[in-house]
Amino acid sequence: MLENPRSPRVRAVAKLTKRSARNDSGLFLLEGPQAVREALQYRARSIVDLYATPAAWDRHTDLRDNADAHRIAVTLASEAVLDAMADTVTPQGVIAVAKQSPATLDEVFAAKPVLLAVCEQVRDPGNLGTIIRAADAAGADGVILTGKTVDPYNPKVVRSTTGSLFHVPIVVGADVADVMARCRAAGLTTIAADVKGDDLLAARSAGVLAQPTAWLFGNEARGLEDEALALADRALKLPIYGRAESLNLATAASVCLYESAFAQRSAS
Repeated sequence: MLENPRSPRVRAVAKLTKRSARNDSGLFLLEGPQAVREALQYRARSIVDLYATPAAWDRHTDLRDNADAHRIAVTLASEAVLDAMADTVTPQGVIAVAKQSPATLDEVFAAKPVLLAVCEQVRDPGNLGTIIRAADAAGADGVILTGKTVDPYNPKVVRSTTGSLFHVPIVVGADVADVMARCRAAGLTTIAADVKGDDLLAARSAGVLAQPTAWLFGNEARGLEDEALALADRALKLPIYGRAESLNLATAASVCLYESAFAQRSAS
């Protein structure tokens, strides 16, 4: 039983809330039963350490059974220890440390993708996590992070994905010009989501969204820089029918990805 919240082992886990520690170690933090459940089901080999309070481990029998099936030992710990490790105020009694496993561009394009999300300088962790989750739900073949986009292994991003981090290939640190060129070479139409673009409804009616597509999403505050915008084949905007000034980036990205998913499936 691990009971000392100031022990070196606990401090080493707690450091993973910082990007420098994640970069140095190649590890990241999973908090809560849902995140650990998805990791056990889809990336069990990535789990390095597993911690739980006795009460949580008794309660979540499916986690215990899955961990046993993969021969992953759990370290029982006090609530004070879990609190010291976690980025959240309430870690729900279960925490894991896992290896980062980003995909490569070669792997993504070798799978002949028909729908991709490309994030250029997306800085808000909640937005990125929601975009990853939406891409997963819409059946996208990958999420590619370029520029100074936030670290996908940031604890807030990981929580926002609700497990989708383990379902869809995610590329980190790509160059946006290279990505756009590779998308075009792979037969994907590259579409920038931008307020200066053409109306999305008209593009949908013209059958544009039924084609293999890579959506390019920009920064929450500034949108896409002119240089990045020029790399896309075309730009589209979501119409605003009500009085809202604009849409949150993650909401807009979710709509765009689902519009493509609907169109592609209707055409097949």
